[in-house]
Amino acid sequence: MRRRHLVGIALVVISACGYGSGPLLAKGVYAAGIDWLTLLAWRFTFGVALTWGWVLLWPSGRGALRRLTPRRAAVPVALGMLFAGNAATYYAAIERAPVSLVALLLYVYPALVAVFAMRFGRAFEGRRPWIALGIATLGAAFTVGGIRAGTDTLGVALAIASPIIYSGYILLAARFAGERRGVTAEARRSGSGADDAVPPAVAAALMIVGTWLVFATLSVVGREPALPWQVPAAAWPGLLGIAILSTALAIAAFYAGVSRIGAAQAALISTIEPVFAVTLAVLLLGERLGPLQALGGVLVVAAVLLAQTGQSVAARVALP
Repeated sequence: MRRRHLVGIALVVISACGYGSGPLLAKGVYAAGIDWLTLLAWRFTFGVALTWGWVLLWPSGRGALRRLTPRRAAVPVALGMLFAGNAATYYAAIERAPVSLVALLLYVYPALVAVFAMRFGRAFEGRRPWIALGIATLGAAFTVGGIRAGTDTLGVALAIASPIIYSGYILLAARFAGERRGVTAEARRSGSGADDAVPPAVAAALMIVGTWLVFATLSVVGREPALPWQVPAAAWPGLLGIAILSTALAIAAFYAGVSRIGAAQAALISTIEPVFAVTLAVLLLGERLGPLQALGGVLVVAAVLLAQTGQSVAARVALP
């Protein structure tokens, strides 16, 4: 397996773990009296500062910004606005429905991405990844646990909307990074498509601006706590954790990873997220890991390993 492919896998795993920590951190924020809109407004305020600080720190980042045309810069900002829909539906659903149900419904998105990537991106090669996708989907369902009866209807509707929006975001983000049908963004950057690709760190920074604009506007309109002293002190640890781990790190790592391995593979590997979330719940919140959840975790990890075995040959064929 090529080194750059392994790096892409590692980056997507880091991203999934960052995203997976979000719901657990959000519990503490909600308990302090902060709602989902205030949480997201502060999350992306800090996210903008962190990602732009990272881009401007490096000469390569500053150079990429200077070369970026206004039209090219507008695309990731628009993607960020689309991502706001996913973040809003997901965190609003967590307030109204059990986390297990929301996570279960969210993990429909790898299947959606895999199907749509057949037309718009680099699709899976051979039967092995499709088998792995089925195993990972089953494992994710086991990992997040059962569905409680009498769940809030609006919470369920929000949870269903989240993976649909997220699937569209992943495919568009991969396309903006340079992925086209049958080829990853990384391959195009090293070939004839190099001139229209935007570095992942720059794309992530611009995308977060779009997301922040949406939630900052909604926060002002809704008269949410927009000043630091209006936020309870107990909410700050969770807000900062979500901003660093579930925003700046997760989004930047995902952009960098998807450009190397493609949207479909990235979505499949991201199914490790609920495994990480359950592990944190066991270690930090004292929740017990049931036999079904343990089996689900094993299935997800096994599926990711199955999908990656034999990839070196496929990569040489697809990316000469």
